[in-house]
Amino acid sequence: MNQFDSLSRRAIEAPESGIVAVVNHGRLKPDLIPLWAGEGDQPTPDFIARPAADALISGETFYTWQRGIPQLRQALADYHSRHFGRQMPLDAFCVTGSGMQAIKIAIEAVVDPGDELIQLTPAWPNFAAALGLSGGVPVAAELDYADGRWSLDPDRIASVITPRTRALFINTPSNPTGWTATREDLIAILELARKHGLWIIADEIYTRFFYAGRRAPSFLDIMDDDDRILFVNTFSKNWSMTGWRIGWIMAPPSIIQVLENSVQYQTSGVAQFMQKGALAALQSGDDYVDAQVAKAASARDLFCDALTSTNRVVTQKPDGAFYAFFRIDGVSDTKTAAIDIVDRAGVGLAPGTAFDRGGESFLRACFLRRLDHIEEAANRLASYISAL
Repeated sequence: MNQFDSLSRRAIEAPESGIVAVVNHGRLKPDLIPLWAGEGDQPTPDFIARPAADALISGETFYTWQRGIPQLRQALADYHSRHFGRQMPLDAFCVTGSGMQAIKIAIEAVVDPGDELIQLTPAWPNFAAALGLSGGVPVAAELDYADGRWSLDPDRIASVITPRTRALFINTPSNPTGWTATREDLIAILELARKHGLWIIADEIYTRFFYAGRRAPSFLDIMDDDDRILFVNTFSKNWSMTGWRIGWIMAPPSIIQVLENSVQYQTSGVAQFMQKGALAALQSGDDYVDAQVAKAASARDLFCDALTSTNRVVTQKPDGAFYAFFRIDGVSDTKTAAIDIVDRAGVGLAPGTAFDRGGESFLRACFLRRLDHIEEAANRLASYISAL
């Protein structure tokens, strides 16, 4: 038996990211405009980076609180009070080494090997892959799609609940579709979870990137204190901190020690100097987020208008997040198309084949970039489409 065959089945079956496959193909291409990854083009602002650098230089490099330094957890409580009108205790928060780790810890907290977890598709692929690595089974409940607009039929979720279902993964605003749950959608989902005794893993990381108000509707608006909801979040998107790998979980205080134990056996905590940067983001970063959202709104309008003007693209401006998820008339193999668009148009897109059921014929573009780059990317894509 060779080395590969002796690995665990779960490790072998973990899929290569369909997004990263395209990134690896085009990463070094000169003059490429990369819209494939879920991040903007701004580096972390100085008001966040400076406190972290100062803390590093001053020697804050020792083991620290596994669930997060108290100042940061208090700032998280204050942030939720400020934006959601709900005061949460300090012990409702656990700081994690990225939003991805928050998701993995949440999965392992509620799912045993063989258990099923339902996600709305099209969906960001990392969740299902992380679930598979934990021995869980992802089950798709597809969003409805008509005339470029995505919507939820709660009966789709109800129809795939089985005795083995343990949780619902709800990402709103959605990556990749931009679908954003209404208050009524959230009530229907929560009622299903209560009826069947299910946990909800709520991924609301794009809640500030909402184009019809200050933030998107949240489970925090409708939940009771005893509801089974784990909120997973990250500093990556709001504050241009994707490379920092720092996030958090908000959960019932009664289970925070269980989540902290998972942190202990994975990373033993987030570096204290990094937490000082996260602290500055929460305390001083509201205006920065507002500016990022305004930038995204302008880029969204420019990009989507340019694509639909070709009369070969079907999409509508998303309600939330910062992605255009679109179809090109006549294009069905989006993985091949994404590679071809890198080579011929110099634009990096994510193929819809990466986003599970319902997304196969789409392409995703992240439009959180400076407007001249978005305009150039749209012009290149329009030229590519007209030549098909």
